[in-house]
Amino acid sequence: MILWFLKDRKFSVDEAVNKLTKAIKWRQDFNVAELTEEAVKDVAQTGKAYVHDFLDIYGRPVLMVIGSKHFPEAQEPKDDERLCVFLVEKALSKLPTGKEQMIAIVDLRGFGTENADLRYLTFLFDVFYYYYPKRLGEVLFVDAPFVFKPIWQLVKPMLKSYASLVRFCSAEEVRKEYFTDESLPPNFRD
Repeated sequence: MILWFLKDRKFSVDEAVNKLTKAIKWRQDFNVAELTEEAVKDVAQTGKAYVHDFLDIYGRPVLMVIGSKHFPEAQEPKDDERLCVFLVEKALSKLPTGKEQMIAIVDLRGFGTENADLRYLTFLFDVFYYYYPKRLGEVLFVDAPFVFKPIWQLVKPMLKSYASLVRFCSAEEVRKEYFTDESLPPNFRD
């Protein structure tokens, strides 16, 4: 964990210690160690996000998000946040030896304005920037509809250099470039 923070802060020990100290306090305050399948069961049953059973072809754990299944009004924001952190922890636990990063695939097919949630997106960015630095290797936005474009324009400046991790692509590109037929996530099977 120390190495992640050192890499994130370009090996500035003081900056890394400061950021790591805040992350440890956040982990305690958020009760990360107490997050279990049972604790997030209700919101997980929506199918809005899960850790895929297989790694991608680059050996990375896959965090799947189905944008059309996220309805901000349907769950308490804290429940969505707990699910997010639980799934990040679960994905990290699947890292093969020698690998340090996961991939997030955000399936935006069927996404509409009723699924938009800037508050939750801000939480996600904070989580990966402050508490899981250098753990997200790539983010795929799959088949983003026109309605998503203004949301992306609002969010992109907040990401700063992390925006370079984002790739807009099609479901077909995900199928061909990231998985084998056997390892393909269920929502990308024909």
